[in-house]
Amino acid sequence: MILATSSLGSCGVAGSPPLPTPGDIETVAAKLAQQGIYISDVVAGDAGCPDRALAGPAISFRAGGLDQAVPAKVYLYSFGSRSVFEARRDAVDACARSYVNDPATYENIATSPYVAAGQGPWAAAFKGHLLQGLTAAAGNGG
Repeated sequence: MILATSSLGSCGVAGSPPLPTPGDIETVAAKLAQQGIYISDVVAGDAGCPDRALAGPAISFRAGGLDQAVPAKVYLYSFGSRSVFEARRDAVDACARSYVNDPATYENIATSPYVAAGQGPWAAAFKGHLLQGLTAAAGNGG
């Protein structure tokens, strides 16, 4: 009887659906669109700075919608895992010094495995919905 109970318990775990993994740019764009944010002018490998280690996980685009009257240039860094996200997170801020003209309005949001950064200011609803869209696209966070 104990063996049967253990087997049934194991089946429940083995039959559980896998956790969703972080999405690619198409997934990110779809999740942002659900939040009322549109993107355009997507450029893969554009880190905004000469840090070649950031070029691989980087994508730049223009994003607008909601209360963001003028589309903002956003640099999105998509790290493959939570550990890489944590290890490379500070490198994004260092990289941003290359493309941010006014440090007082530097914008940056992070939800593993994504970091979105750019010159602000970003409007409040836009920034909040950008975070919600990236969180939805993040799945299990890598």
